[in-house]
Amino acid sequence: MCGIFGYFDHRGESLEAERLQAMGDILHHRGPDDVGVYTSEGVGLGNRRLSIIDLDQGHQPFVSDDGQVVVVQNGEIYNYKELAIELKHDGFPCRTHSDTEVLLRLYQRDGIDFISRLNGMFSIAIYDKREDVLHIVRDRIGVKPLYLYDDGNRFYFASEVKAILKMGVPRAMDLEALDYFLTFNFVPPPLTLFKNIRHFPPGHRFKIQRGKVEQHCWWDLSNSQPEEDRKEEDWIEEFNAILDDAVRLRLRSDAPFGAFLSGGVDSSTVVGLMARHMDRPVKTFSIGFHDERYDETSFALQAAERFRTHHVSERVDFNMLDLWPLAVFHCDQPHGDISFLPTYRVSQLATSQVKMVLTGDGGDELFAGYDKYRDFFNLQQIEAMGKGEFRRAYFQNISLFDPQAKKKLFQDDLVRQLDDVDAFDVVQPLYEKVSHMDRVNQALYIDMMLLLPGNNLVKPDRMGMAVSLEARTPFLDYRMMEFAFKMPGHLKLKDNETKYLFKKAAAPLIGQELAYRKKQMFTVPVGEWFKGELFQLTRDILLSEQAIERNLFNEAYVDQMLNDHRDEKHNYTREIRALMALEIWQKTFLDSEDLVPKVIEGLNVQ
Repeated sequence: MCGIFGYFDHRGESLEAERLQAMGDILHHRGPDDVGVYTSEGVGLGNRRLSIIDLDQGHQPFVSDDGQVVVVQNGEIYNYKELAIELKHDGFPCRTHSDTEVLLRLYQRDGIDFISRLNGMFSIAIYDKREDVLHIVRDRIGVKPLYLYDDGNRFYFASEVKAILKMGVPRAMDLEALDYFLTFNFVPPPLTLFKNIRHFPPGHRFKIQRGKVEQHCWWDLSNSQPEEDRKEEDWIEEFNAILDDAVRLRLRSDAPFGAFLSGGVDSSTVVGLMARHMDRPVKTFSIGFHDERYDETSFALQAAERFRTHHVSERVDFNMLDLWPLAVFHCDQPHGDISFLPTYRVSQLATSQVKMVLTGDGGDELFAGYDKYRDFFNLQQIEAMGKGEFRRAYFQNISLFDPQAKKKLFQDDLVRQLDDVDAFDVVQPLYEKVSHMDRVNQALYIDMMLLLPGNNLVKPDRMGMAVSLEARTPFLDYRMMEFAFKMPGHLKLKDNETKYLFKKAAAPLIGQELAYRKKQMFTVPVGEWFKGELFQLTRDILLSEQAIERNLFNEAYVDQMLNDHRDEKHNYTREIRALMALEIWQKTFLDSEDLVPKVIEGLNVQ
């Protein structure tokens, strides 16, 4: 795993070497082991490297022997060994054991269409000097981040927004993205909260030439065709085979590695499969809390003992809110999801011993693991709903502020500016793509396309990379994703059971108790603090003179929300979290030219 950055000038003008270097410097945390840049007339590519594969010879960029093709990547290609054997047979031998050299040789052999052969997580930039063209590619579901900015003169790209900001790009809030953030609790791709900076869409590639940018979709999960006529045993057999091989491939590493282990069905299954393939104990990591309502350490220990792992667990206090500004800084955008903070802490714990971990991310979105799916589809009228009614109902189910609440929250001038913005327009085209699927899978597809790349995959990447830790996600192997969307929804939600078939498949490996334990969210009780210890601080931040002068929100409505939450008239935990994250983001990125985390006094709860 690494960070990539660079530019392509439409006029052919070159950027000063110091400025290109500055893009790499601010991404140091993503790749502290090495840095490399390539420059040509009007073009620059760079890489920050966290050495995981071929520690000695994996320096990037990789350049072809004739100097005409240059490659940098952020990520890992898990099937690189098989591809390297194939390339050698075809007369394109690799001189190193680096997966990035495999990308170079594949491009030399096949051109840009080689990307369909990759099993991995990646953001890739390839400059072909022969055609004076820059290709940029992002992996199928957006495990690896990538952002871009194009003002018509120069095209910038980077693994994090802050590297683009280093180039002096104007900082202004995208008001449409603000509306979407308050709807979804994150900013859905391709927008970012920065005006004119875009979140590179997963499963897409860009072809950049002088004065011309073309965008192509190279993979789309909606192309999966549901199958009905299969026995449960057949589904279970294929599920287990795919996941086992996905885990096996992700064990390829020349650096120490382990796994996050919460004791939930996802992480326990991954660790169980790791133990099958390894000739030494798996190193597993978890954190717990002294408050047993939020503590999962007993389940993690149960899984660790079952698979005889080398388990490292640490109980921590909840007083980690002082990390909130640091998390916002590393994420570049606000997220209402407070579980970024414990994810940072468990990443800190792991990085003391390893450089890479496997995680259970993606299992809930693929196989309907969240309680919100069960609760929504338990409504008796769901099946009786018309197409449009169902779509609106699920959209409302995943919305934070609905349109009426946003009108109360926004200042009148902002309401007028956003009059033509309807966040439903984000999901409507996605629904159209999967109209051939059952309604459970339609809902899951929405979350795969929005929630995963917009929030849930940002979390392990940014919090891990903040401490130079790579996270790998076996459930998001493309074979597993395509398999999951062939599976009918009634095998995911059945008889009030989430992850019905998944749990049935995993139970022989992890045991009945872990397979069917009640799901627990990885979070901290910030909603309680908003009523007590943090009530005044929250008011001081959200109703400060600076916040009011932004002319975004109705002061009286925010005040009412805070008071009603304190008085337990209504639970506004999620809404207050989002507004707090937004204000911290503005303090970090809009109020100051310095690209550093901000310290906010009083956030540490005692």
